[in-house]
Amino acid sequence: MKNEQLSFFDIGREQKVKSEGPLATRMRPETIDEFVGQEDIVAPSKLLYRAIKADKLTSLILFGPPGTGKTTLARIIANTTKAHFEQLNAVTSGVADIRKVVGEAKERIGMYGTKTIVFVDEIHRFNKSQQDALLPYVEDGTIILIGATTENPYYEVNDALISRSTIFRLNPLEDAAIRKLILRCIADDKKGLGMYNVKITDEALQHLVATSNGDARSALNALELAVLTTEKNENNEVFIDTNTAEECIQKKAINYDKKGENHYDTISAFIKSMRGSDPDAVLHYLAKMIYAGEDPKFIARRIVICASEDVGNADPNALTVAVSAANAVSMIGMPESRIILAQAAVYVACAPKSNAAYMGINNALEDVKNKKTGAVPLHLRNDAFKGANEWGYGKGYKYAHDFENNYVEQQYLPDEIKDAKYYYPTENGYEKEIIRLMNTRKRK
Repeated sequence: MKNEQLSFFDIGREQKVKSEGPLATRMRPETIDEFVGQEDIVAPSKLLYRAIKADKLTSLILFGPPGTGKTTLARIIANTTKAHFEQLNAVTSGVADIRKVVGEAKERIGMYGTKTIVFVDEIHRFNKSQQDALLPYVEDGTIILIGATTENPYYEVNDALISRSTIFRLNPLEDAAIRKLILRCIADDKKGLGMYNVKITDEALQHLVATSNGDARSALNALELAVLTTEKNENNEVFIDTNTAEECIQKKAINYDKKGENHYDTISAFIKSMRGSDPDAVLHYLAKMIYAGEDPKFIARRIVICASEDVGNADPNALTVAVSAANAVSMIGMPESRIILAQAAVYVACAPKSNAAYMGINNALEDVKNKKTGAVPLHLRNDAFKGANEWGYGKGYKYAHDFENNYVEQQYLPDEIKDAKYYYPTENGYEKEIIRLMNTRKRK
């Protein structure tokens, strides 16, 4: 049941928005089956899809960046539910508006047995007293709350509301979803841009997809601006090339394909610049990847690998910094993650370098793979079982902590490779201290 109190002017305004409003608004899907992207939560087998189809919703909060489908999902629910649907905007609504909506919901359920769904856009902007005003009526079922927020609800929404709601996290849309939406708009001659006979180059399409950063609204706004400001050519076509796409999304196209040669060349240069201790080159290639919409988690993983492979024990803290950055990137997201990535990449670039541990494990693996390496020496074997002493397990083992400097010479490698050496620390950074400690222990 839709809002039965809509005035003639409200109805007229809604119809005008549907026919003449922004492209992103006109093209909003009306059913869950038309929705594009977010398969993690709205695929046919998922809870939210089933709940919408069955009209069996409980209170929920939709959390995700702009342009990922939060409001669209709310409007789909409004179109499909038999419940009454009310919308509040947390920026313009106060406690009085909440009380009015709740009062009407009580009357509605008392007189007609009809439930009320209240959609609160930007719910994170409600202060504590406003959120508290909703709580009793969410709890007793007077209203079903749908909140939408770009901020982490676990920080911005009262714990009591969180505990009574299901949280659905929406992620930036995949490139394939953005591409599908753009092409759908170009083809649709009723709500979209089909009447303009739009032709768009693959490069321009890819630019709009890549620079939207998973934000469907951004991509569709740029597409609409490009179409409306471009005159038709001699073939009666609105022709959109890369230059037009750049102007309309106000972002320069760069030669970077996230699955092609430029992707691999750029990440290779980024890694080699960190290895080569050039922080300026590191920041250049990092900026190029960020600008092109590269996955920040992918970049973070490369920094972690470099911190271990190329810095190693010359500065053991580099790995700690890199892993912390990778965790922070997963938690924070873009655009702020660019700062975290820059800090970690510059730290790794400026750190002293050693690949001794990396080379050591490679050489050890070669021996294990290609040589007869023998068995574990008897004195090192596990003796924590009955009969171990009879087999000589653990016999003669020297406990290092019983000796001066917690070190005692004894054979640790199997007989066949007892003289093998794999780890050769450098004189760089902390490894110089490792050499000193090893010499103190009289390592041969």
